[in-house]
Amino acid sequence: MIIVNTDYISGKELQMIGLVKGSTIQSKNIGRDFTQGLKTIVGGELKAYTSMMNEARDLATSRMVDEAMALGADAIVNVRYSSSAIMQGAAEVMAYGTAVKFV
Repeated sequence: MIIVNTDYISGKELQMIGLVKGSTIQSKNIGRDFTQGLKTIVGGELKAYTSMMNEARDLATSRMVDEAMALGADAIVNVRYSSSAIMQGAAEVMAYGTAVKFV
């Protein structure tokens, strides 16, 4: 499966199938949340949250690809990601794009 954030793939003629998306809501455990809260006092990267968001993006992307494959797509173009806080320490990540077939 080819995944790009452009509306074209060089050398390919595309037939649009439709919108596909994948999402997940992730949170870290209370112990990690506490230690990351302490980190905000001194500054620096919140590595546990960086890891959480990377895992969430990977899972959302995988779910988007699964949806595209179920539609018989060869690729997904115009891929975008969005995230939003659901509650303190939890975030939703969504991946979405346009499923296409090669003509």
